[in-house]
Amino acid sequence: MNSAPTPSPASWTELPLFPLGTVLFPGALLPLQLFELRYLHMIGECERQGSGFGVVTLTQGREVHRPGEAAEQFEAMGTRVQIERIERPQPGLVMVWCRGVEKFSIQATQQRSNGMWTGQVQALPPEPAVQVPEDLQHLSAHMHDILTQVSEQASVVPHWAEAWRLQDCSWLSHRWGELLPLPLQMKYRLFALQEPLMRLELIGDMVAPSERAPQPSATPPGSPGQKPPANS
Repeated sequence: MNSAPTPSPASWTELPLFPLGTVLFPGALLPLQLFELRYLHMIGECERQGSGFGVVTLTQGREVHRPGEAAEQFEAMGTRVQIERIERPQPGLVMVWCRGVEKFSIQATQQRSNGMWTGQVQALPPEPAVQVPEDLQHLSAHMHDILTQVSEQASVVPHWAEAWRLQDCSWLSHRWGELLPLPLQMKYRLFALQEPLMRLELIGDMVAPSERAPQPSATPPGSPGQKPPANS
């Protein structure tokens, strides 16, 4: 059996990591309200360098670290984000709107003295373009209605900045994964799949055409420590 080639160190890049109790799918908007010193430093570095950071899903620990608690632990895959807007309404508080760009795998991590995590990461290849099959077309139609409703809500930054690719299994399944109110572990399992048709089929098992589909959340994921701005 041929094994997959081992990534060379040259293909790894260092990325600041932000552990959160959420799963960020590519294309999704993530509004954050930051007040921890380590993340204020992180955003400052990103601004100076014109770069983004990585969002990773917590498996242990809290989003807001407290003295004496064990260090956070998180999943081995995450999402690189680009920052679309920053506001500073008062000293020590930063509002950030960022967009999921691409998935990455983590090769190694390190925690700085200020508590901020960095990782040696490698971007995962883009998922193949796969047409939504006939038996899953109800997911496209239902998602169109959901996106239309959500897009009518006021937002400082557009909920979805690109054209809706409702016939692309990858894009469509990412939107369902983003909006369905699923347990965190289940969301991550969908996120970690690299086969877009399989992901959409699993979602199709949850959203049957003859039944009332689960009501998706109309708000991008947030967190107790870094809450979305009230006007998002």
